[in-house]
Amino acid sequence: MANFLKNLFAKDPTSVSGVDIGPSSIKIVQLKKKKGRAVLERYGALSLGPYAGVEIGRATALPADKIASAVLDLMREAKISAKDCGFSIPMSSSLVTIIEIPEVEEKQLASIIPIEARKYVPVPISEVLLDWWVIPREGSMPTDEYSETRPGALYRGSAPKQKTIEVLLVVIHNEAIAKAQDVIKMSGLRASFYEIEIFSTIRSALDREGSPVMLFDFGAGSTKLYIVDRGVLRVSHVINRGSQDLTIALSKALNISPENAESMKRTKGLTAVTEGRDTVTAVSSTLNYIFAETNRVILTYEKKHLKNLGKILLTGGGAGLKGLLEVAQTSFQTEVVLANPFGKVESPAFLEGVLKQVGPEFAVSVGLALRKLQEIR
Repeated sequence: MANFLKNLFAKDPTSVSGVDIGPSSIKIVQLKKKKGRAVLERYGALSLGPYAGVEIGRATALPADKIASAVLDLMREAKISAKDCGFSIPMSSSLVTIIEIPEVEEKQLASIIPIEARKYVPVPISEVLLDWWVIPREGSMPTDEYSETRPGALYRGSAPKQKTIEVLLVVIHNEAIAKAQDVIKMSGLRASFYEIEIFSTIRSALDREGSPVMLFDFGAGSTKLYIVDRGVLRVSHVINRGSQDLTIALSKALNISPENAESMKRTKGLTAVTEGRDTVTAVSSTLNYIFAETNRVILTYEKKHLKNLGKILLTGGGAGLKGLLEVAQTSFQTEVVLANPFGKVESPAFLEGVLKQVGPEFAVSVGLALRKLQEIR
């Protein structure tokens, strides 16, 4: 066992990994820096359902030891060797919001922010980790300095003189950090940072967009919506329905087992016809609810900020569902495309098609690995 672990975690100072622990699966990407470029070495995903005694595709709530066991299994199967990594923190254990406070000197923020945060955080401040960034007014944002080392890829700079300032408040529950540290320790990894998943996705999926962009993260147990404008996260919203709800709807409509429904969904997507019933019809209630809520979030943002959404990027494990992109394109009044996080890294040409297809699922892990690479000098 000792020799196995030694070989598994052989250190390569130029290779790093991004470890994304989601409710239904683990995703790991290993990158290497070569001549200043990020190069893909390995990637892999592993469903957590079997570790919880449920079917593949179901959201789980596993303890740290079982997650660590799954991490080791995936690293062995995908031949991931990089020990140094960045580690994701789920949005479900976090709070990201924009608050408005009176304009004060920067040195006063450390005392004011915790007081203001109490209005938004439903637990004692002592139980959470706080961080924040002052958001410059739009006219003061430089066009030639885009920081990818900061979560959310915020523009650096100080806010102009005004009566109030906007502050991006980031809150992580201490228990989430403690659990992540346990997983890291038990799996033999070494994490230099923990990052909320949306900021990793922003890094890997977005370029310097001229218009606001929505990230539509279609996960197993929920759908997370984010609107990002010029690198700043402006809106985050969670819909408590996800891809596993499509499986449940399909199972009930076609009177088949959840396992068979999940298999059908994965292999045939929304284009299959079974026993005379189109799968889109079988899951239409769930999809209609998700899309209607998404349109409501978009409309609210556009009315408040007097800006039109530029496009919607589909991310998450459910984004690659066959037919989903086409259905989404008919449901929104804006461009809808699949996120392509692997487009930020070099990879063999013969993998281009596969990486575009699976890319949305690896948006977080690619973003983590890209940030980790920046630590290598």
